[in-house]
Amino acid sequence: MEILRAENLSKTYGKGETRVEALKNASFSIEKGEFISIVGPSGSGKSTLLNLIGALDNPTSGKVFLNGRYIFDIKEEELAVFRRRNIGFVFQAYNLIPELNVEENIVLPLLLDYKKPDKEYIDELLNTLGLTERRHHLPNQLSGGQQQRVAIGRALAAKPAVILADEPTGNLDSRNSRDVIDLMKLSVDKYRQTLLMITHNENYAAYGDRVFRVEDGIVAELGGGVR
Repeated sequence: MEILRAENLSKTYGKGETRVEALKNASFSIEKGEFISIVGPSGSGKSTLLNLIGALDNPTSGKVFLNGRYIFDIKEEELAVFRRRNIGFVFQAYNLIPELNVEENIVLPLLLDYKKPDKEYIDELLNTLGLTERRHHLPNQLSGGQQQRVAIGRALAAKPAVILADEPTGNLDSRNSRDVIDLMKLSVDKYRQTLLMITHNENYAAYGDRVFRVEDGIVAELGGGVR
């Protein structure tokens, strides 16, 4: 089942001599439960692509449909709610709330949506992420790897249509990076999440069902991963 579709998606910044085509006519379709790796050099347009899919920015032209909904005609006051319910974000910077403990950070998207967290599911997430013993710890009491696990849990908590991960291992050492990638893969396999992940690491990119390369604003599919 198609969960996400981009049609001729373009983004241009500036005018005249300062004009930069960050993304050029990107078109693709993604099925529910797919793991898509996105690779390419710095400044190639990878983050621009993710920001447009995540409705964090508007395109110069083109369309994105998520769960059959055209996202760029959603009114501003509705957009935050739509993102919260349909898109999970995992960034290189963990973006945790320092005053909230592990469990509170994970369930925050649900509470903002006035929903009662499913305790059994949250307990399962904490166990899967290896955070059960850390559920009452604050972010400053956690390692970088543990903080990124919390961010993954937060992204999974609302069971969104897609998870967008922008260099989720960028601030981690090799051991924690491998653990985080394994957890990202597990979210696809166990919870049938749809995941789009930017990475500079070709070994991690190979975990994807398909690999997209972005270079000079052009998105090309390289084929499937090898793992």
